[in-house]
Amino acid sequence: MRLFVSRDRAEAGMVTAETAVVLPVLLLVLVGAVAAVTVVGAQLRCVDAAREGARAAARGEDLASVTAWAGRAAPDGARTTVVTGAGEVSVRVTAEVAPLGPLPWRVTVTADAVALPELIGGRP
Repeated sequence: MRLFVSRDRAEAGMVTAETAVVLPVLLLVLVGAVAAVTVVGAQLRCVDAAREGARAAARGEDLASVTAWAGRAAPDGARTTVVTGAGEVSVRVTAEVAPLGPLPWRVTVTADAVALPELIGGRP
């Protein structure tokens, strides 16, 4: 009977050792997943902001209004660039994201949107 008890203790020690090895790996996977979700979320917000800005520019809004529309949907600290020409309006929104919080790693995400100016009274 004692042989059986010592086997249980040995197996219990193996479970502890396996857990000690696997836990840091699981933590790294979790941190990577959270960082990926943060970057993808910022990218989607930049896409939405560029689209909002392009719509505003296509309606004939002034530059301040276009950047304000884009800024409402963009991540904090995003930069908006508006280029008008050749019968179209292009809006680019760029943001720098810190997916790991205070760690010094930064990722830059960018989104572009192009729109044609709307016709008002038969002219653009």
